[in-house]
Amino acid sequence: MGVLQTVFHAEEEIQGSKYRAIFIGAFVAFGGILFGYDTGTISGVMAMDYTKKTFTSEGHFSASETSLITSILSAGTFCGAILAPLASDTIGRRLGLLVACAIFSVGAILQTAATTQSLLIAGRVIAGAGVGVLSAIVPLYQSETTPKWIRGAVVSCYQWAITIGLLLAACVNQGTHNRSDGGSYRIPFGLQLLWALIMVIGLLILPETPRFYVMKDNFPKAVASLSKLRGLPKEHPVVEQELREIVANYNYEKSFGSTTIIDCFKPANHQLKRIFIGIVIQGLQQLTGINFIFYYGVQFFQNSGIDNPFIIQLIMNIVNVI
Repeated sequence: MGVLQTVFHAEEEIQGSKYRAIFIGAFVAFGGILFGYDTGTISGVMAMDYTKKTFTSEGHFSASETSLITSILSAGTFCGAILAPLASDTIGRRLGLLVACAIFSVGAILQTAATTQSLLIAGRVIAGAGVGVLSAIVPLYQSETTPKWIRGAVVSCYQWAITIGLLLAACVNQGTHNRSDGGSYRIPFGLQLLWALIMVIGLLILPETPRFYVMKDNFPKAVASLSKLRGLPKEHPVVEQELREIVANYNYEKSFGSTTIIDCFKPANHQLKRIFIGIVIQGLQQLTGINFIFYYGVQFFQNSGIDNPFIIQLIMNIVNVI
């Protein structure tokens, strides 16, 4: 009986369109594909013979060139993530994501057009900035638009989408690495524009988050947004109740007054403990060394004497997605 009561109680909490809630959250997670694809592409591209001839005079990348071109993406990502809150709180979560896609597209175009390392590096930095903004706003948009019963799973989909992006990059690299023309690296780089376009088309249809409208004291638009997200009429009790919860939570947060990033590191209310746990978890995840495989895997397998390094990288990414 206890189990049945729990199931029925869970069903009662699911209000509005289930499919719409799942689709919106899952679609926005598509931003992870942009991140994963951009990360995975460079590993294969820098191991291609035509790329080495085009971008180096010696016919191979030095260790410093390899590390700079590969890791410079993270520098752009860092800057983008730092600036993301400014964009999301000023112009909105949805418009912030559109701006991120635009920045990412500029970086993708520069990488596709590049024939020198300087332009390639510039493209990597700019694309990284777009990825950084996406990484910060996508989970925010998901958490503010999806209902509670699906929120955790939907936000987790962003990380899964990153692994799918890595797999797509490995597939494209496998298909182009034997080409003896610019298409060997331009096709993988150019396809980034397709993923950005898909993201933009979806964002033009999706609404802004109701919480952002509440922040701007625009309650009519907040109601309209919530109604569209839940697939329920504006006058529906569930829409009204959820809006009241959003307003109450926002007012509660405002009651603490203005805050700065320094407040995150104060010992009050276990804030410092929470920040420490988050940092340690992220650090330990990176210390597994998995990023080495995704950034330098093809080159590492190639230098190890493996005959089919691109196939090995593809297999690694299939396992990663599963």
